[in-house]
Amino acid sequence: MAMSGLISNRNFGSFVASGNLYRSGKDLSHQRGGISASSVSVTQYGGWIANDSFSRCQHAMHSQTNSPLEERVSKPTRAFHSKGEHCSLVSRQSSHCMNFKLRASRRSHSCLSSTHYISSNVEQREVYRLGLSKRKHEQPEVGKANKFRVCYKSEEYGIAETKMDSLQSTEGTGEAILLEGNLQQVSPWWQQFPKRWVIVLLCFTAFLLCNMDRVNMSIAILPMSQEFNWNSATVGLIQSSFFWGYLLTQIIGGIWADKLGGKLVLGFGVVWWSIATVLTPIAAKLGLPCLLLMRAFMGIGEGVAMPAMNNMLSKWIPVSERSRSLALVYSGMYLGSVTGLAISPALIHKFGWPSVFYSFGSLGSIWFALWLRKAYSSPKEDPDLGVEEKRLIFEGSVSKEPVSVIPWKLILSKAPVWALIISHFCHNWGTFILLTWMPTYYNQVLKFNLTESGLFCVLPWLTMAAFANIGGWIADTLVSKGLSITAVRKIMQSIGFLGPAFFLTQLSHVKTPAMAVLCMACSQGSDAFSQSGLYSNHQDIGPRYAGVLLGLSNTAGVLAGVFGTAATGYILQRGSWNDVFKVAVALYIIGTLVWNIFSTGEKILD
Repeated sequence: MAMSGLISNRNFGSFVASGNLYRSGKDLSHQRGGISASSVSVTQYGGWIANDSFSRCQHAMHSQTNSPLEERVSKPTRAFHSKGEHCSLVSRQSSHCMNFKLRASRRSHSCLSSTHYISSNVEQREVYRLGLSKRKHEQPEVGKANKFRVCYKSEEYGIAETKMDSLQSTEGTGEAILLEGNLQQVSPWWQQFPKRWVIVLLCFTAFLLCNMDRVNMSIAILPMSQEFNWNSATVGLIQSSFFWGYLLTQIIGGIWADKLGGKLVLGFGVVWWSIATVLTPIAAKLGLPCLLLMRAFMGIGEGVAMPAMNNMLSKWIPVSERSRSLALVYSGMYLGSVTGLAISPALIHKFGWPSVFYSFGSLGSIWFALWLRKAYSSPKEDPDLGVEEKRLIFEGSVSKEPVSVIPWKLILSKAPVWALIISHFCHNWGTFILLTWMPTYYNQVLKFNLTESGLFCVLPWLTMAAFANIGGWIADTLVSKGLSITAVRKIMQSIGFLGPAFFLTQLSHVKTPAMAVLCMACSQGSDAFSQSGLYSNHQDIGPRYAGVLLGLSNTAGVLAGVFGTAATGYILQRGSWNDVFKVAVALYIIGTLVWNIFSTGEKILD
């Protein structure tokens, strides 16, 4: 009869220290017969135990016994070599006890042989942090673990008893199990978190700080105007000074990001606008010109944020995750507005208006420390990026090395590029009108007081943050199901255009304030689907020039905000809110037509 068995430390004691490899070996040879015991490998790491095919031996070992035998092995022995056998033991903090009781009245065979013993080389693996590196050696070395298959064959008589006693570890259970396959070591969850999503979360946090630092002035301007006796014209000049610098660095920021890398440019932007935020109270006390200059400086820093972020994600995020990653980052802007509008009044009430700028601006230093430690411009620069994740990124991404020359003539000759620019203009016209003039609409038309207007102003931002992420998951799901990127971008952007257009037309028909607020919220929620439409398209058509493309289109978008806000005031002097909404709806429809005719999701710039 034949029996084969697998030796594990459930049957014999193994007392090993965490994170180290130990081997035990023993060769027993007796006058009446012999048993050759080859080495057994055990690995214990952080409470998890596994075995790997570390080595392959050239020899099989056989022994015969013709009489009953009882052997006890309880003493560790140093490694030694013989002609036909190689057994090793490295023991530092532990001792291994193995009890073998074999009873037979006649002859039995005991064979211990290594897996794949025909192999001429020994394949060894060294554990380096959480990875494995393979090397080949001519002969097995002392201290390298070997895995063996243990087979017992009894020709005529069975084995009366097989018992292996265990010695428990004082540091833990000490259990060890021999498992087939590669060595698997379990690391903490924060080390297993994908690095590409670390980059996404850092960009999300940067955009959160971006809008927190931007909207704090809209709250602090009220006590500041009382303290410095500013009139409405001066307040409007201060508010608009931000866009002077913001417009200046849209295209320049894209060029820098595509040439120098997104990490450097985005890090520069956050540090720059954080310093400008902290210095704002000092500039205000020095005089109006200094304050205007400081607000313009803040715009310079925030102007490079979107192009730099777009450049980084074009390198880090595969196409299958592009929409949801961009939606998450842009939702940071919406949540930043909510956070800034919610926290600023409390800080001003308790510590005074300068506290808003000091506290918000100082958060940038914390972010920058994490950015320097965790972020890299591309996956190729990250030494800690796992092999599996690197392969996933490179298989699903088409970005290349930073560019040295921007092909402006080629870029501006492409119809999809102009579709991006025009659509961005049409989109931002309606978006800026709603976000800028919404408190006035609530107060004048719906007759809400200022407190209620401020409360309902937060609602669209929250709606946009939620629906942006919903739209991102829908878009990536459609791409994974096989729908073309072009079709997905057109569908999502059509929702982003036609949804707001529909709900704005309903505002002239609603009779109650509650329905009006619902229409405004739905308008902004459907607008957020644009994050998976035109805002994702820059990386589709030209991943190498994603920063420049976003700088171009966002410049048009900022101009739409500036002109649209001014035009709305002019329209309200001569007409009504219905006329304001009609202009926005007309531009939404124009944008829809241009986008669906000329846009594409295919790469046109290389």
